[in-house]
Amino acid sequence: MLYEVIIVGGSYAGLSAALALGRARCRVLVIDAGLPRNRFAPHAHNLLLHDGDAPADLAAQARQQLAPYPTVQLLAAEATAAERQPDGTFTIGTAAHGSFRGEVLALATGLRDELPPVPGFAECWGKSIIHCPYCHGYEVADRPTGLWHNGDQVADVAQLLLNWTRELTVFTNGPATFGAPVRAQLAAWRVPVEETRVAAVAHSGGQLQGLRLADGRLAAAAVLYARLPWQQASALPDQLGCALTENNLLQIDAQNQTTVPGVYALGDNCSPLHQLVQAMAAGNVVGAGLSRLFITQMRRWAA
Repeated sequence: MLYEVIIVGGSYAGLSAALALGRARCRVLVIDAGLPRNRFAPHAHNLLLHDGDAPADLAAQARQQLAPYPTVQLLAAEATAAERQPDGTFTIGTAAHGSFRGEVLALATGLRDELPPVPGFAECWGKSIIHCPYCHGYEVADRPTGLWHNGDQVADVAQLLLNWTRELTVFTNGPATFGAPVRAQLAAWRVPVEETRVAAVAHSGGQLQGLRLADGRLAAAAVLYARLPWQQASALPDQLGCALTENNLLQIDAQNQTTVPGVYALGDNCSPLHQLVQAMAAGNVVGAGLSRLFITQMRRWAA
């Protein structure tokens, strides 16, 4: 079977695109490995109508709402290979279910956060070590808070976090790489800078109890915001030859098409805005745009 659109990634962006395409009666296959980026977080916030819901519950409800659309197929599998064929179609290979062909490929493959190899960090990630004050800041406001960050943008991030807490400490995990102006600004805001390396994260069941420093001290922190590097979560963009920006995001045009014709990107993998509502909106826009493409240009009956 030749699908009109194959969507790789069945989280919020991918499922939102599938809904728009399904309602336009396009033949769609969604391939999802079941490893969304926010799987470590127990609750999702800043999402109207669903504030505080569990991410897994939201995804399950979305899949249920796609069930009535006969042209949308959901496949629980990991997409391991992607190839653009000479006729312009795409072949997507999976480890356990063979390969599938589609006229257009939509990558909703997300990003992978690179956690530091510090004992206890991974256990707290998404629970008491978090990335976004708009997503999680309200619930942890006014607590002793750390910011795991280094570089010239530290002051900008610290200024934002001071809205949620006045007990803020910057942890650079080694010598600070920012200069005197940033230090002076942090000092004016009474934000101390701790440059001693972090040896371990003290926690109980993922709830932060402090940061154990290399010199043996336990630095107080009940919550830690971490600005971490990321990589593309899937190898498919690289296999296809999709170009990346300097921030390791997929390069896209105004229609969300990557540098490879017929390959579109949506969600975290191509956007600096990493919130559920943004992913859903992107999925809807890309899905609607692709449906118009098939209706106006690629439908067999329109020839």
